[in-house]
Amino acid sequence: ELLEGQSLRDALRDGPLTIPQAHDFGVQILRGLAAAHEQGIVHRDLKPENLFVTTDGRLKILDFGLARLAPPRESEPETMTRTCAMLGTVGYMAPEQVRGEEVDSRSDIFAFGCVLYEMLAGRRPFTGASAADSMSAVLRDEPAPVVELRSGLPPSVGSVVHHCLEKDPQRRFQSARDLAFALETLSASGGAGPTGRNAVRPAPPSKR
Repeated sequence: ELLEGQSLRDALRDGPLTIPQAHDFGVQILRGLAAAHEQGIVHRDLKPENLFVTTDGRLKILDFGLARLAPPRESEPETMTRTCAMLGTVGYMAPEQVRGEEVDSRSDIFAFGCVLYEMLAGRRPFTGASAADSMSAVLRDEPAPVVELRSGLPPSVGSVVHHCLEKDPQRRFQSARDLAFALETLSASGGAGPTGRNAVRPAPPSKR
């Protein structure tokens, strides 16, 4: 597929996105993740470099190079994907990925929380002077509340972001579809501002 636009990383070089734009992109990412997860596919490397914004404001999830096929947790929990190695990108890996433990769709939800945080705050939730420091932050530190970093952000949206970033997978949103519904509900109630293509900052032309 020929795509014209720019990566989300390039879009973020100018600073954080508008709140409606971050919300719109977030819902689009979650719809894509939900479709993958319902087929048993876990991406395992969700990050701004692997998200592409087309010139008409559509969000594409790219590079399933680390993806693994795994049955749903409910049906065959004993066969969940096991990494057996630390795979992913530092700063976006869930704690269970950092520890080299088994991963499932909730690991992608953690990575999505990192991306949404960055879209709103203009910086990553977990950073350090080295890769080891960043991994330690993922395992032990709590990120600064995103509502303290972004003026005008509704507390309800901040709560959703930090719920994605729980260290324990059991405490996160349990599915991308449920999380998308939560964000869409916030929009419908006015908790995230207006959404839609007219809220999207046009991307300069490039091809991928």
